[in-house]
Amino acid sequence: MTKPKRSNGLRESLERRILHGLSLEWELARNTLDDRHRLLLTRKPLFSLGEMERKMGEWSSGKNEIRLSRSFVLNHPWDSVREVLKHEMAHQLAHRMLAGRREDPHGPVFQSACDLLRADPRASGGYPSFREQVFNRKHSEEDRIMQRVQKLLALAESANPHEAEAAMVKAHELIARHNIDLFDRKSERRFLSIFLGEPALRHTRDAYALAGLLMEFYFVEGIWTSAYVLEKGKMGRVLEISGTPQNIEMAEYVHGFVRHYIDAQWRTYNKDKGLTQHRKTDFAVGIINGFQSKLEPAQDRLADESPQTRALIRRGDPQLNRYFRRRYPRIRSIHRGPVRQDPEVYNDGVEAGEKLVISKGIAQTGEAGKQLPHHKKPGR
Repeated sequence: MTKPKRSNGLRESLERRILHGLSLEWELARNTLDDRHRLLLTRKPLFSLGEMERKMGEWSSGKNEIRLSRSFVLNHPWDSVREVLKHEMAHQLAHRMLAGRREDPHGPVFQSACDLLRADPRASGGYPSFREQVFNRKHSEEDRIMQRVQKLLALAESANPHEAEAAMVKAHELIARHNIDLFDRKSERRFLSIFLGEPALRHTRDAYALAGLLMEFYFVEGIWTSAYVLEKGKMGRVLEISGTPQNIEMAEYVHGFVRHYIDAQWRTYNKDKGLTQHRKTDFAVGIINGFQSKLEPAQDRLADESPQTRALIRRGDPQLNRYFRRRYPRIRSIHRGPVRQDPEVYNDGVEAGEKLVISKGIAQTGEAGKQLPHHKKPGR
């Protein structure tokens, strides 16, 4: 008899934390506005969750309330929830901008409000979230390229280390050449953004090193952005990457693969040593740097092929850069001071990283963009 009460109490506690997070995210989004538009949102709305069959959220001007679908919020990751919140916040801002004038709910003023808030004007009803657009998309020409990449990564499971590494390098070059071809043809590309990993109050150095590797070699842009940490009830940070759906999917797979490899290698390495988490960070940074040293020669060979190729690899895709700058117009760099690390543990990590081979294929994903555990994790 007591179990339902406990379950209801846990559900209520979770929903209170979610509502608190929506309030903090609303404040964060409001603070990105210029002074004139920020003044239009001086009155914070009420936030609620409700049963909504055909909507992910709604703004009620009469109640001054933003209401999100309980089912949607409880079954989707936070980046998707935040998309819908900002969409409804754009309705709130448009209502203030119209000041009593009538307009279609998704008319020009609403579109302008979305632009000001960097909100997705389509994040409502049955429209798929950015994450669903990445992982549940229909096949295209670009996806056929990724299928070829998947076959090469399957060959990278070879027991022969030279064959495995050659297959991985060939897969990486295929991805690079595909992006170079799109760049040369000036093809219009569609870009999306998703979180990698979970928001947290603190991130270790290896998380930043891995983010740098993805941006350097996998044709995505990344930023450590503020986001709500549900378990802590506070704002923290999370890595958000932007790119084409195919490049995001590849970067997400590499991110998960490397993290699994680090954990598996550390369990073996630290079995009888009793080293601390600080030393695990040293080891992990070494693995990432060792793996990066394997990718650099192929990248350099491609960069030397033509000025266009060099421009893409060294300066990035101009279309992606424009998308990224529009999404984050005010970017601040943070310089970290020197760190103390154990050189022996770090060098052992580098040696392990030089043996890392990304293999198998792109993982299948669920509706919320979460990996299904069908692929073999490295080191198991």
